[in-house]
Amino acid sequence: MIEMVIDARRKDLGGFEVGRILPFHARRMIGPFIFLDQMGPAAFAPGAEGINVRPHPHIGLSTLTYLFEGEIMHRDNTGVTQAIRPGEVNWMTAGKGIVHSERTDPLKRSTGGPMHGMQAWIALPDETEDCDPGFFHHGEADQPAYENGGLFARLVAGEAYGARAAVKTSSPLFYVHWELESGVRTTPPPGRGSGGMSERALYVARGMIEVGDRTFHRGQMIVLEPQAEPTIKALVPSTVMVLGGEPVGERLIWWNFVASSQARIDAAKADWKAGRMTLPRDDAGEFIPLPDAPAVDGSKPGPTDPV
Repeated sequence: MIEMVIDARRKDLGGFEVGRILPFHARRMIGPFIFLDQMGPAAFAPGAEGINVRPHPHIGLSTLTYLFEGEIMHRDNTGVTQAIRPGEVNWMTAGKGIVHSERTDPLKRSTGGPMHGMQAWIALPDETEDCDPGFFHHGEADQPAYENGGLFARLVAGEAYGARAAVKTSSPLFYVHWELESGVRTTPPPGRGSGGMSERALYVARGMIEVGDRTFHRGQMIVLEPQAEPTIKALVPSTVMVLGGEPVGERLIWWNFVASSQARIDAAKADWKAGRMTLPRDDAGEFIPLPDAPAVDGSKPGPTDPV
């Protein structure tokens, strides 16, 4: 039933903790999901720096930012400035190249407040790896939701349970947010044996759940076997992210670049170093030099300033 359990590797960024779940040395991807971080939970004091991720580049992926609490201001070099708040979806497709920053708005910084959310990278398939970059923001109304008997479920992206989220994806996947009251039982989208996705996993962002006869707690990802059809039980009030999809093929990661070939990685490194990737119009005051760092190895938070 359970193929593997992955414990988030925690890193304190100074009053703000990030847990790196994917990539993992023994499991690089779940479907097209190649990177998954849990941000927080944290409570920023008034005047604290908050989130301060400087402008940085991406290629070959889509980023998906989803918050439970707090707010992040996104700016990118397509000209978009957009706040993301709980229950909303920021979907940014890098394609052949995009640059963005993620920061706490100065007004929010002055008052402080909570921050808790997830950030995922979804590797693009070969046919869209070099597409034009774009940014798409979706409010809560664009994501199908269900609530009954202590279960709340929101389809953040992709297709599951006969529903489809508004965000346009490039390959088959699903990403679901569950809020479970204690004692609630539910099931993930079906696996390969029932006509569902080939790869699936559950991530416990808060609380404790039971899968089969095993118990799992906050900060653990449960990778399911392809044909497993488990029942999930919440042992305490819990927040769980359910994700899966079809593989898009092997991918390389170096810094913030994802690609199917080293040549694409090398070209992106040269473009960033030479200043050929422009900074966001409203956030062009800082430039991060190309790091002399290895690829994200999956054993610990990588060498990046951004996530």
